[in-house]
Amino acid sequence: MTDKIPNGTTTEMETFLPKDESAINGNVTTYKVTKDNDFEAANAEIDPFKTRVLDHPVTNCDTLTHLLKASLGTGILSMPAAFKASGLVLGIFATIVVSIICTHCAYILVASAHELYKRSGKPAMSFAEVAEQSCLRGPKWARKFGWTARQVVLWGIFVTYFATCSCYTVIIAKNFNFVAEHYLGPGSTNLRATIAMLLVPLILLAFVPNLKYLAPVSMVANACMAIGLGITFYYLVNELPPITERPAVASITTLPICISVVIFAIEAIGVVMPLENNMSTPRSFVGLCGVLNQGMSFVTLVYIILGFFGYLRFGNETKDSITHNLPPDAILAQAVNILVGIAVFCTYGLQFYVCLDIAWTQMKDKFVKRETLANYVLRSVLVTVSVLIAVAVPAIVPFVGLIGAFCFSILGLMVPVMIEVLTFWDKGFGRFNWKIVKNVIIVLTGVLALIFGSKSAIQDIIGLF
Repeated sequence: MTDKIPNGTTTEMETFLPKDESAINGNVTTYKVTKDNDFEAANAEIDPFKTRVLDHPVTNCDTLTHLLKASLGTGILSMPAAFKASGLVLGIFATIVVSIICTHCAYILVASAHELYKRSGKPAMSFAEVAEQSCLRGPKWARKFGWTARQVVLWGIFVTYFATCSCYTVIIAKNFNFVAEHYLGPGSTNLRATIAMLLVPLILLAFVPNLKYLAPVSMVANACMAIGLGITFYYLVNELPPITERPAVASITTLPICISVVIFAIEAIGVVMPLENNMSTPRSFVGLCGVLNQGMSFVTLVYIILGFFGYLRFGNETKDSITHNLPPDAILAQAVNILVGIAVFCTYGLQFYVCLDIAWTQMKDKFVKRETLANYVLRSVLVTVSVLIAVAVPAIVPFVGLIGAFCFSILGLMVPVMIEVLTFWDKGFGRFNWKIVKNVIIVLTGVLALIFGSKSAIQDIIGLF
């Protein structure tokens, strides 16, 4: 038998119940539950960024530096070849359109992530987690694909960027050997030996603890690439022929080659979420004047300038890499190879961070007691394996191109579209379903990049063997 509680007496249970607009009628108390005191209803208004705790937050300036380094890679040296496949005028428009598409895909990935932060209550997610959550919190038919989406993105990104790390060691060694052989004589260097000599310096670079302290390294890479491009541009503007000597539109049949080259040169989808997750002000990544748009606008401008003048200067003699058109005996041309080698070496750290982030996330729970030691052992192992692969297969570059054709076209273009569709499924696709039309155009672009990028890589592999 329970005792009656007099009116006006506060019970223990009442201290945990909402008091807003409650009414007491005799011994019965009626409680009105509103959105202000209902956690699930108010969850959508929670600011997930206020709960984000970072040991080493990255500023907008540092994030922009990393983004520029990720996008201004060795692919920029192939831009004149892209213009050769499209023509001077068509190349400009093709580069702008492809850049807008790639930037938009990165934008919708981050925008979808911000929406999913609110729904899940998580302050940060990786690319793979965003893919998984978009399925789990999307339409019912997609929820069973959550785990599969996560694994496809996770390991697709890992394989692509780890293969890129191996490819970078080959590029660094080739650039240094190119200059060394000019002075020591042809055949005086051994590519495998040069790659092996890079092991210790690359391990030391991989020991940089996080993106905050990696920012100065990216600045060095940007500086070296800027000087190298400046010297290259000096050679390009000398003895320029009239613009009328180059076609405005080369051939529509070779336009897809231009599109695929630009996509693989400018694409950096794997670093987008790691950069956003480490920002002190993540909302600044997107927006009209956000870090993403600022960085990609500058990158697009540089790509157009180098591609336009490179093709204008050399015409049909334009090589796959514009540095191969420079006079090999000139000191400045040799300096370009050294500067590009240093820039690629510094870029290795940023590409490696993507692989490290994925691998460490999978295993850090098993090394709680010696977390720091295990982390640096993992760094050493990953670098060593990437270098050993390059030593074993110095001709890895065409194979990396084939991997990139698959992964960047799918992960960089098609997957962000899928994530956006699933995340905002309940909100519709805009007036006249314009988002569906937009997404179809992006997917078709990805298919073109997949087909022609794979074709080009396979031709290189056949030519190699």
